[in-house]
Amino acid sequence: MIARADVAMLDKFERALINGRLHMLYQPKVSLADGSLKRVEALVRWTDPDLGTIPPSRFVPLAEEHGLIDELTQWGLRTTLRQWIAWQAEGLDTDLAFNISALSLDHLDFPDLVERMCRALDVPTGRLVLELTEGATQPLIKLIDTLTRMRIKGIGLAIDDFGVGYSTLMQLRQLPFTELKIDRFFIRDAPEAADSALICRSIIDLAHGLGLTVTAEGVETVEQMQLLSDYGCDVAQGYLVAEPLAADAVAGWYEGWQARWPGLLKKRVADRARPREVTR
Repeated sequence: MIARADVAMLDKFERALINGRLHMLYQPKVSLADGSLKRVEALVRWTDPDLGTIPPSRFVPLAEEHGLIDELTQWGLRTTLRQWIAWQAEGLDTDLAFNISALSLDHLDFPDLVERMCRALDVPTGRLVLELTEGATQPLIKLIDTLTRMRIKGIGLAIDDFGVGYSTLMQLRQLPFTELKIDRFFIRDAPEAADSALICRSIIDLAHGLGLTVTAEGVETVEQMQLLSDYGCDVAQGYLVAEPLAADAVAGWYEGWQARWPGLLKKRVADRARPREVTR
């Protein structure tokens, strides 16, 4: 039985979805090779007048459990693809990432739906990556045909939060992913903890051996970024790069980031090389 509080939240969420009261924020991901903008991840947000800001970890499971996830996914994709068109018109060229529920893949025509949405808005399918959490990969192994059809259509697939779920290396080998995202849990203390650093390096080497791009989530310090760069990680995402932004703030952020990037890792190298003061 659904709890009374969840009933009230579900009703409010459904109304927000129907009446266009959800909104998107966008978090940039940058290349660790040259600092260029590689992709922008679209993040659904909901702020209710009475309940305040409700995290996706609360409203997405409700949408999954009560038949609203397809409507939420289609709204999110449509909004994100339209935003891509607006950015292109402004001269901001980037790829897109969007999180989807494993339940969406239960529909055999889901790859066709995504392709139709891209075509209708004249967005190349190759500019889109769909992200799925690692915990979802156990049932996904049964949906390999659906995932393969997604790849045939040129749509990228990323496994999110890698390292904290239950997927096996066999599943990673069998499923047609194009990108692997290292969970922030391992990134957080990698510069100080040898075990976390070893795990990060091993994941990066493994992913590259399988032909996958590697993104590090939750990058918040220069030390983390430097370590990941040294290990050959491809892409960084996190508050050191940018917090989730409103759509109209992304272009301005990128202009500032391009000015900031050249000295970012150099500063870390200089700091390490600077002799420490001797205290008496």
